[in-house]
Amino acid sequence: MNILFIGDIVGKPGRRAVAHFLPELLADKPIDFVIANAENSAGGLGTTPDVLDELMKLGVHGFTMGNHTWRKNVLIHALDRYPLVRPANYPPGVPGRGSMVLTLPDGRKLGVVNLIGRIYMEPNECPFLRGEREVSALQSETPVVLVDFHAEATSEKIALGWHLDGCCSAVLGTHTHVQTADTWIMPGGTAFQCDVGMCGPRDSVIGTIRDKVINRFITGMPEKFEVAGGPAVFCAVLLKVNDASGQTTSIERFMLHE
Repeated sequence: MNILFIGDIVGKPGRRAVAHFLPELLADKPIDFVIANAENSAGGLGTTPDVLDELMKLGVHGFTMGNHTWRKNVLIHALDRYPLVRPANYPPGVPGRGSMVLTLPDGRKLGVVNLIGRIYMEPNECPFLRGEREVSALQSETPVVLVDFHAEATSEKIALGWHLDGCCSAVLGTHTHVQTADTWIMPGGTAFQCDVGMCGPRDSVIGTIRDKVINRFITGMPEKFEVAGGPAVFCAVLLKVNDASGQTTSIERFMLHE
């Protein structure tokens, strides 16, 4: 099974990058599933049904989220309409689901888990214990399970990778918007990368207008951050996974520029 995972999509520039590069990749490579982190895809904060519809028309099959899941109220009432997961370690009783199974026409299945970190983030359930339970539950349906760990600290991401090595097909980091170069397959067959990177404006500070961010750092004064313009970058990874064992046999990292 070949799975393309797209990093955080940031606003219109990110969606434009997906529209530009995803059709080319789908035409050039044998890709079975496309999963994307959509938590910044509408105006840089959250997502909406209209944006999800737009991305699905481009070829995205499923979505993960993160700390901006609840930014758009319109999404809360539409969660069940979409192949979307929010962090599984959110408090019990919140809307949505933390994991899902997607099925190909030939019957092959992909499990997807979304987790959120606790270092420099809001307090939530332990992602290690919750992630272990979610992956174990999905394995009753499919050995192919992808985990999106939406977290800030590289140490926490690496630790979760080791914790789940051999239990899932991939642990892929999102949230920082900066693509890391630690792409590899761990000893147990789990693909890992601290952060897949973003689809968004290249000449920015993690997707936002750089002058506003610089001024905030210099003065400490509050600024309203806005999505930057200009050329965009497209960041993703392509996994090749053994359908029977769930082990990843190859991982390829992409950073494509408009």
